[in-house]
This record gives sequence, structure tokens and C-alpha cells, in this order.
Amino acid sequence: MKRHIFLTMLLSTAFAVPTPAQQTNATSGTQPAATATADQTTSRASSRDREPIPPPTPTNFWDGDDPNLVNLVTHPFANKKYVQRQVRPIRDRLNELDQLTSENGKTIRDVDTRAQQGIQLASEKVDLADQHATDAGNKAQMAQTSATEASTRVGTVEQMVGNIDQYKTGAQTEIRFRPGQTVLSKSAKDALDEMAASLKDQRSYIIEVRGFAPGRGAAATASSRKMADSVVRYLVLNHQIPVYRVYVMSMGNAPAVGSDGTMAKHSAGGRVEINVMKNDLVGSVQH
Repeated sequence: MKRHIFLTMLLSTAFAVPTPAQQTNATSGTQPAATATADQTTSRASSRDREPIPPPTPTNFWDGDDPNLVNLVTHPFANKKYVQRQVRPIRDRLNELDQLTSENGKTIRDVDTRAQQGIQLASEKVDLADQHATDAGNKAQMAQTSATEASTRVGTVEQMVGNIDQYKTGAQTEIRFRPGQTVLSKSAKDALDEMAASLKDQRSYIIEVRGFAPGRGAAATASSRKMADSVVRYLVLNHQIPVYRVYVMSMGNAPAVGSDGTMAKHSAGGRVEINVMKNDLVGSVQH
């Protein structure tokens, strides 16, 4: 009799337990579902290709447990295997979230590194461009200075060319020769020395040497040429007067024109007139 009563109570307890167990399973299933929903939102924000955690789908009352007496007594209580089955999807999703966080952190670091490299490269290019601009400005300034100097020199050359034939008569010396003589006397050399001394270290001058000789025709011209050549030879050899500054003219028996514009009388002997002509305008431009 007692045995029948115990079995009846045990069966009543067994049939009364499923409702709380199912409620417990439903509650446990609701919490993972809520957690899965939150994880799903985070996962969708970070990655679109991950599926949400599926809700638990119990196959029957036993939920995979063998229908025996021991499981019938212990089923309503949360055992280790039951907790592991409920927690495993959440733990897997947490691992996925950790992996996503690590990947996102790595991506952020890579983007930051590339951004810093880009900023550094841009800064170097800006510095290089500034240096090139400075060099270009310096070269432009140098070119402007060179152009100004060239323009100044061109103006100077033009002025010199314009004044190149503006010679004025300076010192005048006359060397006289005895009839038939072409050699310089002591007094003639002294006169040439005095004239040449004033031309030392001078520029922009020319010397006009004109020879006159008595007689007629070619004989007078040749004689005047010999007297003029003796004067030129003395100036070049004894006073280093450049030959290109000396202009020689053989006048023969042509009458000389005096300083007052009158014709000078012919003399018995020959003579050589020496005129030093200076160009003060060109000299001033050169200085």
C-alpha cells in the first residue's frame, strides 16, 4: 500500500514539474535571445555577413536527455551540460566580437599609420616646393640683376660708340729738319720726350704725325715720309707708344695751315707736325 502511494506521489510530482521547467527553459531561451539581439545589432554595425545567434529549439520535453528516472528527477534543475548548451552560442559570439574588435583595431592602426605617412609625405613635398620657389626667386633676382648690368653696359657701349670720334686737339709739337736731313736732333728728341711724358698711362688718344718737305712731286712726298717715320720710330721704341694710336701722313710740299687759318710759308728744310688728340668723353665713360 505504501509503495503504491509513493509511486503515485512521484508521478504527480513528475507531471507537475514540466510547467516550471518549460518556463525556466523559456526564460533561459528569452535571455539568450535578448543577448543575441544586442549582439546582432553590434555585429550588423561592424559586419553584415554574420548571422544572429539562433534561439534554442528544444525538440521535446527532455531536450535531448534520455527519458529515464534519474533524468526525470534532475531535469528541472540546471546541470552543467544544460548550462554549457545555453552558454555556448553566447561564448562563440563573444569570441567573434573579440575577433572583430581586434580586426577593427588593426584596421584603425593601419589607417592611422597610412594617414601619418601621407601627412609626412605631403609636408616633405610642401617643404621641397618652398625650397624650389625660394631658389626660383633667387635665380629670378640674379637674372634681373644680370639684365640690369647688361643694360647698363650696353648703354655705356652705345655712349662710347657715339663719342668715339669726338677727338679734340691737345698738345702740338713741331720738329724741324735741316735740308736733306731725316735724323732727329737732340732738341727734337727732347721735345718728343716732353710730349710723350704727358701721355704715360693715358687712354683715348691718338697722335697725328704730318711730314712736310720742300721740293716737288714724289720726291717731296718721299722725303716728308722719311722724316715722319723717324718721329714715329722714336715714339714707339723709346716711349712704347702703341702703333695703332699713331696716324702718319706724308704731305710733301703742301703748305701748312697756321693756327690762325693762314697758309704758312715754305721753309728751306723739312718739318714734322705732331698733334696729340684726346677724347675726354670716351675716357670719362670708361672710368
